[in-house]
Amino acid sequence: MKKIIILSILLSATTAIMAGNPDRIGQAGATQLNINGWGRSAGWGWASVSSVSGLEAMYSNIGGLAYTPKTEIIFSRTAWLLGSDININTFGFAQNLGGNGVLGFSVMSYDLGDIPITTNEQPDGGIGTYKPRFTNLSAAYSKQFTREISGGVGFKIFSESITNVKAQGLGLDAGIQYITTLRSNPKDKGYNKMKKNDVKFGVSLKNIGPDAAYSGDGLSVKRTDPETDQQATVSQRAASFNLPTLMNISASYDVRLDKNNETYFHRFTPAFTFTNNAFSANQFTIGAEYGYKKMLQLRAGYGYEKGILNYDTRTNAFTGITGGFTFEVPVSKDSETTFGLDYAYRHSNPFGGSHTFGVRLNIGE
Repeated sequence: MKKIIILSILLSATTAIMAGNPDRIGQAGATQLNINGWGRSAGWGWASVSSVSGLEAMYSNIGGLAYTPKTEIIFSRTAWLLGSDININTFGFAQNLGGNGVLGFSVMSYDLGDIPITTNEQPDGGIGTYKPRFTNLSAAYSKQFTREISGGVGFKIFSESITNVKAQGLGLDAGIQYITTLRSNPKDKGYNKMKKNDVKFGVSLKNIGPDAAYSGDGLSVKRTDPETDQQATVSQRAASFNLPTLMNISASYDVRLDKNNETYFHRFTPAFTFTNNAFSANQFTIGAEYGYKKMLQLRAGYGYEKGILNYDTRTNAFTGITGGFTFEVPVSKDSETTFGLDYAYRHSNPFGGSHTFGVRLNIGE
């Protein structure tokens, strides 16, 4: 069974690498659906798809949501492309329902600042400002089917609006994780015993849904009939747009560094993910995370896509470099409840990169 699952993942990866259409780059809308607002997983980009767990898995791979121990609450704030005056607030919570099932909810709100109102008659403004509103609402359910396999599905509603034009749409995410052991032996002790569940695979699909379109009074114009001198309002139909669909295929391996201790303190996890984008360049992401107990994690990643090494051929502001850390401690000696701080950085050129700060509360028994 394990070999069949691994083979299926590898075959899917081969198919995805051959897919893609660079001629469609930039033709999708609602691209904010592919912004990671969480402070932990953003620190090594898409590399965490196979190993992500808890509430943050709602973005990367919903299969990992099933590993929420009991209750998890996170709030994070992102200074997006520093210098652009764009901030992103992300809040969510996940609840273990028992029976290996977990339910999660999240909301992302984009603060794009105030923009001056201009018209044909007053192109220089001076008549006030308006504030664009972008919001993503998500709900997901994930279940651990066996000790090795977990999967889940989620739905999201996105909304984009200004004073007189808006667009709304619905998308679906799905994901699966498979956890196994490279070499296992029931008689193993010490270091070999620690190697249980050290290999992880993950596949996730994001933003599957119907096309969306803008509508509202802002798409209407007044026309004057030259013969009758009468005015009439003419409504224009906006072209529909696709959602930014993508698929991730990922693998990671936990290297336990405490060879003489059954309860390991030090862990090093290299990871790799291939991302097949339907409306942007495909991406290869490598990353690594070091963990000391459950208190400290340091992580870094690099996402490569065609043309990213040259400013003139790069198709987005990001250069591929990411990094971050997590510091998490129990709230008391006898409690399983922990409090954590997360930070992630994504380098960009131009702008001053994106910085994400997060706080998390894991409520135990």
